[in-house]
Amino acid sequence: MSAPLVSVLMTSYNREKYIGVAIESVLASTYQNFELIIVDDGSKDDTVRIAKSYADKDSRVKVYQNPKNLGDYPNRNQAAAYATGKYLKYVDADDYIYPTGLEILISMMEQFPTAGWGLCSLLQYYKQPFPFILSPKEAYEYNYLGPGIFHKAPLSAIIKKDVFDAVGGFNNIRMAGDFEMWNRLGQKYPVVLMPDGIVWYREHDAQEMNSYRKFVKLYADIKMKYLLSDDCPLDKSTVKAVIKRSNRSLRMEAIKSIMKMDIASVREKLTIMSIQSKH
Repeated sequence: MSAPLVSVLMTSYNREKYIGVAIESVLASTYQNFELIIVDDGSKDDTVRIAKSYADKDSRVKVYQNPKNLGDYPNRNQAAAYATGKYLKYVDADDYIYPTGLEILISMMEQFPTAGWGLCSLLQYYKQPFPFILSPKEAYEYNYLGPGIFHKAPLSAIIKKDVFDAVGGFNNIRMAGDFEMWNRLGQKYPVVLMPDGIVWYREHDAQEMNSYRKFVKLYADIKMKYLLSDDCPLDKSTVKAVIKRSNRSLRMEAIKSIMKMDIASVREKLTIMSIQSKH
């Protein structure tokens, strides 16, 4: 059986310091049947020139430039629109995939033909070794009553192209588009869980994730939306237990914030608790 084509998607915006390392990590893959699609969102620095220098040397590398800035998640959708592979694998322009990363991901996904997507970079699970597949109900239980999976970034995800297209890709929700997407995918398609050591996430000051606290309420709203939706795979008693558990956790965080005199954080958490108590 021939190895399926993987579309590695790399969105970029002012990443001249890192994009060379990111591209080289993909090109060093032991898995060879891939295309690397780079979509720049209006960089003002040397990002595009560096990307094109690799495209000039390797036909698998394709560089596109948006005529206007789209923003994070719309640009991820734009990159997917150029893809021709069976699988979509995001590797951001400031991140890195290990040489065996694609090979491991594809090998594990191919073991579970019914799965629509997969998540890696997970701590080992005490009940069974990776990889293993979760039904929508099991995925929601694993996320909301177990170790958690919906918090993972696109770097940790691999998605079948037809599944991505079927759900319409990412919604344009600043900072939380991936969390919303995993909740949405999780309601419809089984997910494969895979181990750590496949990709590497770079941390630096230019990342928007550094302002995560500003979006705590947004994450809570998305969580409630999908837990209370008609398509939620959990039964009503389990949903109530999840909401109760969330409120308890938020109360503990509020107490910790009070002890640290973090008044803004306390108000934020109390607002979320008030919203959740209405449901």
